[in-house]
Amino acid sequence: MQRLRGAGNATPEASIAFVQGGTTEPEDSNNMLSLGRMFYEPLWVFHRLPADIDRLTALAGKRIGVGPAGSGTRHVALQLLGASEVSASNATLVESAGKAAAQALVAGELDAAFFVAAPDAELVQQMLRAPGIKLMNFSQAEAYARRFPWLARIVLHKGVIDFAHNIPARDVELVAAVALLAVRDDVHTALQFALAQAAAEVHRAPGIFNGDNHFPQSQGTELPMSPVAERFHKSGPPFFQRYLPFWLAVWMDRLVVLLIPVVTILVPVFKFAPMLYGWRVRKRLWHWYDELKKLEIAMANAPQDHEKHVAEIERIEDAVSGIPIPLQYSEQYYNLRSHVEFVQRRLSAQMPTAPQEG
Repeated sequence: MQRLRGAGNATPEASIAFVQGGTTEPEDSNNMLSLGRMFYEPLWVFHRLPADIDRLTALAGKRIGVGPAGSGTRHVALQLLGASEVSASNATLVESAGKAAAQALVAGELDAAFFVAAPDAELVQQMLRAPGIKLMNFSQAEAYARRFPWLARIVLHKGVIDFAHNIPARDVELVAAVALLAVRDDVHTALQFALAQAAAEVHRAPGIFNGDNHFPQSQGTELPMSPVAERFHKSGPPFFQRYLPFWLAVWMDRLVVLLIPVVTILVPVFKFAPMLYGWRVRKRLWHWYDELKKLEIAMANAPQDHEKHVAEIERIEDAVSGIPIPLQYSEQYYNLRSHVEFVQRRLSAQMPTAPQEG
């Protein structure tokens, strides 16, 4: 985790890392994102006490290997021991790790030791078979998981390690930190998506402690979820990535993003363009209706200007005949033509008659 943070103002040593649950700090949320919880990291507490124990309070006054300073094992061990009121004031906490702690436990130099490792790790396999070494059963596993959200209760089922030798001889309750895949927030979103997709392919398989598709998980992460990874966990890969190579699918996704505002603009344009065009056609016809109305008023007010009115109606008729009209507006167009003819007939009826000779 320290490599993701960087020391002081120094450049971080890593941009992507698996992070053990419980080792993050509140300020990490400012510049880190989670791609999901990926797998369990079981906490194994092996001891050599005469009787079986199922509570950490039994380790008070004992020599306990809690892992080296700065390790995830030590971080988890001290939190759980502290919650059970076991500390350096009433027990001997030894900074020993891995094989050294296992050897010290077998040799009787330690009474108990904490380990965080996968069940198929060589050290865990050896300790489960070591004479005189017992695995602690966490009878309060569910309570620990409720108190510490980054922990989960898991069960090591009877015989699951070795069917032939029935290891373990009974179901054992354990607690496990849940590892998450973390990235710095400056990692490109395309890479975040590729990592989330690859992690899902690797970690969705069933294991000793979980069934198929139990991981990855987007809920309960200690860091803010990457929006890209969260979308992937909820909906799977985008449409293009199901059928196209990754690089081409990313390019197509970007193209779609660019086209969205264009389409947003064009949809209303295409919707209102026919209405606007229709209005312009009707306006062109209304103009000649206005001319006809003016002519009728002139005919009523100055019937003696018959020749002038005839010239005007002929001008209107010629202009109307030359108007280009789409087929869907033919009805309005021929209505105008019929009105022009109506005014022509009225004008003909007003034609002055020549005086008869006596």
